[in-house]
Amino acid sequence: MARDNYSYQRYQRDLAKKKKKEEKMLRKLNKKKEQDSQSAGETPNQDGGVKMPDSAVTPDNENL
Repeated sequence: MARDNYSYQRYQRDLAKKKKKEEKMLRKLNKKKEQDSQSAGETPNQDGGVKMPDSAVTPDNENL
């Protein structure tokens, strides 16, 4: 009888948690930058957000 690979399942859960945490952090940063730019009188981008610098950490450019 085959056994479940619980360590792999845990690894997948941990990856999902890490991804969700990164996305939440980025949303908070975007929201904060948008509020700062509006209070400073800067104009946001056409889509309503503030342009992020290229050096910002995103889940897509994460080194594996």
